Amino acid sequence: MPLGSKTLFWITAQIALLGSYGTSGEEVCDSPLVSNLPPSSFRSSSHLSSSHGPGFAKVNRREGAGGWSPLSSDRYQWLEVDLERRTQITAVATQGRYGSSDWLTAYLLMFSDTGHNWRQYRQEGSIGAFPGNSNADSVVQYKLQQSVIARYLRLIPLDWNPIGRIGLRLEIYGCPYTSDVASFDGSSSLLYRMTPRPSRTAREIISLKFKTLRNSGTLLHAEGQREHSLTLVLEKGKLLLHLQQGLSLSSGSQHVVSLGSLLDDQHWHHVEVERLSAHLNLTVDKNTQQFHIPAELSHWEIHQLSLGALQNHGSQRSVSSKRNFHGCLENLVYNGFNLIALAKQNSHQVTVSGNVTFSCAEPISVAVTFTGSQSFLQLPGATAWSSGVISVALQFRTWNKAGLLLTFDLPQQQGVAWLYLSEARLCLQIHKGGKALLELSAGSGLNDGQWHSVELRSRQDRLTIAVDKDEGATTHTSTSFPITTGSHLFFGGCPAEESSQECRNPFKSFQGCMRLLTLDNQPLNLIKVQQRLLGNYSHLQIDMCGIIDRCSSSHCEHEGRCTQSWSTFHCNCSNSGYRGATCHSSIYEQSCEVYKHKGNVSGHYYIDVDGSGPIKPQLIYCNMTEEKTWMVIQHNNTELTRVRSSPEGNQHSAHFDYSSEEEQLADIISQSEHCEQELSYHCRRSRLLNTPEGSPFSWWVGGPGPGQVQTHWGGGLPGSHQCACGLQDSCLDPKHYCNCDADYDQWANDSGLLTHKETLPVRSLVLGDIQRPRSEAAYRVGPLRCHGDKNFWNAAFFDKETSYLHFPTFHGELSADISFLFKTTASSGVFLENLGIRDFIRIELSSSTEVVFSFDVGNGPLEVRVEASVPLNDNRWHSVRAERNVKEASLRVDELPAATQEAPADGHIHLQLNSQLFIGGTASRQKGFLGCIRSLQLNGVTLDLEERAKITPGVRPRCPGHCSSYGLLCQNQGRCVERSNGFSCDCSLSAYTGAFCHREVSASFKSHTSISYTFKEPYELSRNSSALPFSIYSDMTLRGENISLSFRTSQSPALLLYVSSFYREYLALLISKHDELEVRYKLHKSRAAEVLGSRVRNLANGKLHTITIRRLADTVSVQIDHNPREDFNLTSDIEFNAIKSLVMGRVHDSKLDPELASLASLGFTGCLSAVHFNSISPLKAALLHPDSPVIITGPLAQSSCGSSTPANPYAAETTHSLSDQSGSVDPGQPLVNAIRSDSALIGGVIAVVIFVAVSALAITARLIYRRKETYQNQEVKGVQPGDGPEFPFNSQADSHNASSENQKEYFI
Repeated sequence: MPLGSKTLFWITAQIALLGSYGTSGEEVCDSPLVSNLPPSSFRSSSHLSSSHGPGFAKVNRREGAGGWSPLSSDRYQWLEVDLERRTQITAVATQGRYGSSDWLTAYLLMFSDTGHNWRQYRQEGSIGAFPGNSNADSVVQYKLQQSVIARYLRLIPLDWNPIGRIGLRLEIYGCPYTSDVASFDGSSSLLYRMTPRPSRTAREIISLKFKTLRNSGTLLHAEGQREHSLTLVLEKGKLLLHLQQGLSLSSGSQHVVSLGSLLDDQHWHHVEVERLSAHLNLTVDKNTQQFHIPAELSHWEIHQLSLGALQNHGSQRSVSSKRNFHGCLENLVYNGFNLIALAKQNSHQVTVSGNVTFSCAEPISVAVTFTGSQSFLQLPGATAWSSGVISVALQFRTWNKAGLLLTFDLPQQQGVAWLYLSEARLCLQIHKGGKALLELSAGSGLNDGQWHSVELRSRQDRLTIAVDKDEGATTHTSTSFPITTGSHLFFGGCPAEESSQECRNPFKSFQGCMRLLTLDNQPLNLIKVQQRLLGNYSHLQIDMCGIIDRCSSSHCEHEGRCTQSWSTFHCNCSNSGYRGATCHSSIYEQSCEVYKHKGNVSGHYYIDVDGSGPIKPQLIYCNMTEEKTWMVIQHNNTELTRVRSSPEGNQHSAHFDYSSEEEQLADIISQSEHCEQELSYHCRRSRLLNTPEGSPFSWWVGGPGPGQVQTHWGGGLPGSHQCACGLQDSCLDPKHYCNCDADYDQWANDSGLLTHKETLPVRSLVLGDIQRPRSEAAYRVGPLRCHGDKNFWNAAFFDKETSYLHFPTFHGELSADISFLFKTTASSGVFLENLGIRDFIRIELSSSTEVVFSFDVGNGPLEVRVEASVPLNDNRWHSVRAERNVKEASLRVDELPAATQEAPADGHIHLQLNSQLFIGGTASRQKGFLGCIRSLQLNGVTLDLEERAKITPGVRPRCPGHCSSYGLLCQNQGRCVERSNGFSCDCSLSAYTGAFCHREVSASFKSHTSISYTFKEPYELSRNSSALPFSIYSDMTLRGENISLSFRTSQSPALLLYVSSFYREYLALLISKHDELEVRYKLHKSRAAEVLGSRVRNLANGKLHTITIRRLADTVSVQIDHNPREDFNLTSDIEFNAIKSLVMGRVHDSKLDPELASLASLGFTGCLSAVHFNSISPLKAALLHPDSPVIITGPLAQSSCGSSTPANPYAAETTHSLSDQSGSVDPGQPLVNAIRSDSALIGGVIAVVIFVAVSALAITARLIYRRKETYQNQEVKGVQPGDGPEFPFNSQADSHNASSENQKEYFI
């Protein structure tokens, strides 16, 4: 059987003598133990001849036939060595039989104290097989990862030389082991009274070993001076640690911790309880759990300690076990004192109750393990059963919900009986001719890994099945026929080669352990079964229970719930926020930036800042309405808070609790490009910072962890003792550095943003000058706001195949996830590689369409491949995510289905790497990657590629060219613009706005609202009235229009849009009195307007409707909502000459055609949204760009009325205003009421008058300037038809609008 190369390589290096055992300073424990043993210390399953006996199996000896060989070479053979006493075993060496072709290539090791109840040694907790020899002469030695203490060792061959047979010589290395042992029978105990100590100690340790067959019992109970108690209790095979203060739960506090599983297996288990001040470490075998204990439980001061039972002077504690301990304790040491040794010495401090013996009396219990689907045990039935009296009993333990326990034929009824597990319940079925004559069930939850007893009894006409006797359930029924069995009973399953009808199993085979099998109350001798002297069996492990609790030290991460079957475990990741076989990978993104990149809008999102790391995801508001994407973290008081003078107290303090946990706050601040927090202080006779003696009146605490005291204010610099006005030299009193320090009897404020990340967030605030009469103040600490994800755009460009970046070794022993984005034009290249002695991990582009994830953890190389249907070397960004854990490996590329590869059930699980991590290449500098790698994360930690690239030849920081991948995110004719670190969407040619030009621009119109967009004024005409009209306007000609808008109204008739020209031609969109759309074209002043009427009705129903109109020459198409497109033809003319203006709402034009004049005077009442005329967005220009050639009359308000979905309820949540001039006196009290001072009111009125005057002058100057502009016309050329949203249009109106609407919204 091939084994992992990792172990083989390591063992080869150990063929020389063993080094010292343990750490430096410990006694060497590597003495050979077998060479001096007598022949009687060796036993075997069989031997080929007397000269091949087990006594000849000594390394480098040639006696007899030169080693041991069994009678037959199969996996049921074994060689056993009795070391004559319990011994510490540290290594094992094997050698083939001298002068032969007989040697082992793989084997198992078993250990025991009694020669029964064997325990298999496993590497890394799961691997059972050891590699053997490659010839008959060399000695291969294996040093055990964990030493074993046992008297007996049994070696079981698994594989051997295929051209030879089993042949073995053996050596065992170790040293003597001494211990003090006490045995308790369930009614005995030891009580120790401790000598008082003069002082407390910061460290206390209790350590012991125990072994038992009972799954419940009190191991140890300790009592302190102040009614403190500590109890170690075994409950259902798990160890519980109780810490308690007081006599009962109602009178004190209690702390309970559980660790370990299957501890009732009659093997030694190590327990250690260590207290380090307020921290407690509980260790069971190799697993340690650390936790913090309350202050009242952190000092034990133990004065009494009992073993085997709970003794506390008769007072009834709330912590107690159902039973006293029944088993053995070894080497119980408390703070260096061996308490069992004291008891053996008859110390006066020890009281012995009951029968306590100082040796371990172990009951013999032979178990059998059913390992798989081919396992079965066949036994003969009792002779007395032909009378109809049947009694079968057994105990079992398993993790499986289903499996056959027992089956036998019923010859008199020509039927069959099945006793089996189904959905973890015990069931009995009796079948005849394919029909169920009888069905019974009892018990539940029998797959919990505990031992459960089962009894089947039949007497005459009564049939009974019982589970767990008194503690379980019993079911019985009457039968109309006697139950008699055939000649055989089959346990666990049926023989695979059985062709007769003697054994039939329609159920799953049993996987688990059985023991205490009895027939008619007579125990069955399973050792005789093992010796082939009784019954028959296959694929069984006899005299051991091989059950493993794979959930005890659970590999399920992030609080995933572990469940298991006999051979594997499963992680339920529901409600954890993580996914994958071990709940390793987060289902949430790491920042608002990433959510925005995926096209999301503002709202609350779960953010997992460290991906698969330990920090839990938190719900955070992402504000994507602005140019930047803000993460907004709220705290318990973001409102403006009033503070009044208080004679009782000299200070007012406030503490701020944030919605995010401390670790998440630190990570958010660290990975963001910029963070800020508003800090405002509004004051009236309340000073802020500058006291006469220099110490501040007020301060705040901010920064990571508990924070540090900060003495600057919003807008100031750390350590400056200043406010914003102090830095700007604009404070009210030049002698002070804050407005409030002027101490005026009127309202002022000091407000600003704290932007130094090392001082954020604000954790608490202390205000000192509030106790004087008439002192009034208010403060506001805004939410923490951060933007920019430094990790998301972190990239490097590799321009040579021999170039690479190197980082420290990647540590992902049990779980490793790697994610990144790449783009390239090369057809192959290695993205990432990390090597160990034999282990490795690598991700590469193997071809233009395939990505390969390969690794080796000691079980041989494995590969996971994803094949794409399109080339991946298209110079666009592609995402890769690889994960490897103890269950499986997976690889996902873009949105393609993930490829997975299951890990071996009992293989190596630790990935052991030791070289540098290579990015973009390999250690051999071959197969290097050409292209860009971005946002590379390993187990949630981002590698800073840019910083490393700055100092690495052949690699450049950052990587432009994002629009090829993300350009489609720019919607509604938005244009993608490259940036050095990201991209932006230019919405200047779109009727929409927002980060991706996705947010409609809407406005509510009243009947007298009017928006007039002027394309160009006739400057030439006004200056030279004698010029011919056609010479002036002939170049301003449209041969087509592309119009789109949305509206919502209940008015009919109504004019939606009106476009006029200097030649009294026009285009009008209106709703008729029949609630239908009419498009009116008048393209010749001497002809009547052509009316194009749509057949779509009910357009004035108050619902949102979208209209798209396209004209090319004489062809006009109209589409309303999702209705079919309607086509029309014009007959009068095809040219729209010298367009003048576009009007929405009421039209103020005295030269309107009479038929439009009455309609235009009504105006429009309703909502207009996303109005687009060729490349011009007049509504957007009116609302967002006041410098555009737009005239607005009447009320106009931007709204979300054009949205088909409800308005975002969080849109205003992160909109906060600060004082524009922190140096100005507030125009009134900016607090929770509207009290104003007279001087402030006067100042406010003066400011308004000045503003109105300046605005009037600016408007007058603009009108004068516009009349002086040069008017130039351009003709539309080369117009082509198309169904897309864009229409080729080139005019002076276009270029003018483009320059005035140069709005870019960046995505960083």
